[in-house]
Amino acid sequence: MSTQHNPEQKVLSAVSAAAPVATPPANRRVVVIATIVALAALALGGRMWYRSHYFVETENAYVAGHVHPVSSRIGGTVTKVLIDDNQQVHAGDVIAELDPFDQHVKVEQMQAQIFSVEQQMLQADAQIAQVQAQASAAAAQVAQSEAQLVRAKQDAERFGQLYNSQMKAVSKAELDAAVAGRAGASADLAARKDSALAAKAQINAARAARDVLKAQVAVLRVQLKDAQQQLAYNRILAPVDGRIGKRSVEVGQRVSSGQLLTAIVQENVWLTANFKETQLADLKPGQEVKVTIDALPGKELIGKVDSFAPASGAQFALLPADNATGNFTKIVQRVPVKIVFKAEDVKALSGRLVPGMSAIAEVSVKQRGAAADAKAAPASAH
Repeated sequence: MSTQHNPEQKVLSAVSAAAPVATPPANRRVVVIATIVALAALALGGRMWYRSHYFVETENAYVAGHVHPVSSRIGGTVTKVLIDDNQQVHAGDVIAELDPFDQHVKVEQMQAQIFSVEQQMLQADAQIAQVQAQASAAAAQVAQSEAQLVRAKQDAERFGQLYNSQMKAVSKAELDAAVAGRAGASADLAARKDSALAAKAQINAARAARDVLKAQVAVLRVQLKDAQQQLAYNRILAPVDGRIGKRSVEVGQRVSSGQLLTAIVQENVWLTANFKETQLADLKPGQEVKVTIDALPGKELIGKVDSFAPASGAQFALLPADNATGNFTKIVQRVPVKIVFKAEDVKALSGRLVPGMSAIAEVSVKQRGAAADAKAAPASAH
């Protein structure tokens, strides 16, 4: 039985065979998405390659600054507090005052002791003058005794010449009296000389006693100066310009020597960026750094590499790792890098940039450092 074909079916079959096969819309969408993903991945990979070769970056960065602790140098009771939280102060401003009564008493006590010793010095001066007068009198008596001895010797010689075996012009008693007078004059002269020496010794002793008193006055004056300085310590002063932070002092509080009362934070801050040791090869002082502060989104600061720490952070740790142990594992170390800002940029932030804030630091390693610029300057001049 033969099959007969309809002419219309033949035409439809021919048209369908000649027409191309259309791609479903779902498959076309998949191809487009895959192409976009591939291009994005390629762009991301290219960007990562470019940044890894021409930039170094770290999120381990924090704002640092000078934080000055303010403490009391003596113990006492707080009578006045002249600061408030976050207040701006200048060097020399009074932060707080302590009760000065104890130091006042000590100053007055030292002044009274100095006055007493000075009166003793006046007595010593009078005693020296008296002993000097006695020494002068003793010296005059020595001179008188010497004259009497000369006369006694002359008398004894004359009587000796007048009374001998050939001539008896004077009696033996007169001769004996002259000889005795000479001996008495000699003994009296010796006694007078000893008295003069004793008077001189008394002068030296009186002067030594006065020197001791003078030394005591000097010691007491030093102690008085220390007492007056302790009295001045009752006024606790700001050591530098800055802002008050961590205030912990109140009126009526009993403070001890060295106790922390507050802290003063200066405005000149910088950034401490802890770069990996593998990132340091192309870093040089003088390179510009783009800094983004987490607390100031959208605000980009330009800093400059100032210097590198003399050791890695692990070396300054309280308990540094002992790499001589058998279970050693190599860990990439980080080295702190100091990055400074322009003073006008910090000032423009009006105190919003404070120590402790987190930041991100990015450095273009294709920059020349300050040393390279310094070498290039003379060459360009020639």
